[in-house]
Amino acid sequence: MILTYQKKYKNRYLVSSIFRVLCRLDSRVTLLLYQVELIRSQLGRATERYGGPLNSSILNRALSQPLDKEIDSFQPSIRLTGSMHVENVDGEVNIKVEDITEGDGAVDQASDMDSTKENLSKSATSSEVGLSKEKPDSRAIPDDFRCPISLELMRDPVIVATGQTYERSYIQRWIDCGNTTCPKTRQKLRNLTLTPNYVLRSLISQWCAKHDTDQPRALVNGRIKKSDGSFRDVTGDIAAMEALFRKLSNGSANECRAAISEIRSLSKRSTDNRVLLAEAGAIPIIVNLLTSDDAQIQENAITSILNLSIYDDNRGLIMLANAIPSIVQVLKNGSVEAKENAAATLFSLSIADENKIIIGASGAIPSLVDLLENGSQTGKKDAATALFNLCIYHGNKGRAVRAGIITALLKMLTESSSFCMADEALTILSVIANHQEAKTAIVKAGMMPILVDVLRVGLPRCKENAAAVLLSLCKRDAVNLACVSRLGAGILLAELAESGTDRTKRKATSLLEHLRSCFFD
Repeated sequence: MILTYQKKYKNRYLVSSIFRVLCRLDSRVTLLLYQVELIRSQLGRATERYGGPLNSSILNRALSQPLDKEIDSFQPSIRLTGSMHVENVDGEVNIKVEDITEGDGAVDQASDMDSTKENLSKSATSSEVGLSKEKPDSRAIPDDFRCPISLELMRDPVIVATGQTYERSYIQRWIDCGNTTCPKTRQKLRNLTLTPNYVLRSLISQWCAKHDTDQPRALVNGRIKKSDGSFRDVTGDIAAMEALFRKLSNGSANECRAAISEIRSLSKRSTDNRVLLAEAGAIPIIVNLLTSDDAQIQENAITSILNLSIYDDNRGLIMLANAIPSIVQVLKNGSVEAKENAAATLFSLSIADENKIIIGASGAIPSLVDLLENGSQTGKKDAATALFNLCIYHGNKGRAVRAGIITALLKMLTESSSFCMADEALTILSVIANHQEAKTAIVKAGMMPILVDVLRVGLPRCKENAAAVLLSLCKRDAVNLACVSRLGAGILLAELAESGTDRTKRKATSLLEHLRSCFFD
């Protein structure tokens, strides 16, 4: 009986092992097929772009690179770049945000480039494949800047659930094909959310500027890059958009209303439309409409600017069009919906650090504070997100305090009708509380008891931010420490130091240490 059980168990284990192997093979074969399809499309584009077939010896050398036993498509291989310079893409691309933020991640590939050029020079001449006779550029693109799928310089890097970064169009196509694993790690994706990697995008922009390299563009010679890497002719689309622009400039009031309404719809529909509208010159024209006396035109214009700002490259064009004063004017005097979208636009534009300074100096903050205090529920949320982002820049914290933000936040924390925004209020407080004017205003407004009460009954995230605010208020301030102690915060902080979130534990522990040093040293 024992032998029978062992035999049955062994058979079941064997079947289970075979099943796991087949599942792994299926995933790898899917990835391999996707890579083959990608290579074919890239070869087609290269032929189309440069004319004539590629040299067979180069092609054979590229395609004969061995795949290792793991069928890893990201191992070293030879590829042709847009300038037809041969480069060696060495090693797997392992992208981590925390690593990227410490430097540009550049990898010195000069020696690999030299050996590659030497080997290829024996089997092909520059005339055979259209290679330049000039010495190829030795400034290799850093590995961290390449998409692990296409191996090309990324234009719109996004982070997936595993923490890996990919070019948006390629990872989106991978997902659209029904795949639910990360191509690089093969881990199951907990969700299919694609989060923009602004840090990496900024580093790529800096690298391109430093090395006098053009950033990848979605639109090239009247053709736009599709998700599969091929190009679609869009000259007809651009012509239709230009016709709309003429109606905006020279048409009747009704034609202008219809045209800006259509542009609003186009800008909402897809990223391609946002690229095409900007390339066709829409942004300066729409910015001029922000000051229109026609409420409907103004509303559609600010919403179009908001939609266009979603695409990163368009933010710079919007700033160059001197849109901020007009957006602030809409924020002050526009309709309810126009004010909401103006606040959301300022948030979108303030993602770039230099824009935080410009927006703060433009007089936008008092209007945002007014919307935070008196706007609709949607308007309050839009104003809160914009103010939070702007107050990351230290110079804007004082502006917000002088504009009366503390009163607005106190109202959000104490009135039941807006209590659902307590989280937003505390988040903003945690950002501005290290500013001296903000500290004074918070204490003067009588917020200390409210913050201690949040430690007692608030949600976990609210407790985090309340502890952070109290810590900022009490550092090197014996009066505030004594007040916190009288309010009975010591016991609450001790509990949070044991059972709170990681951030709450750190803040609570630090504040407890300040309390002990103040009263027991």
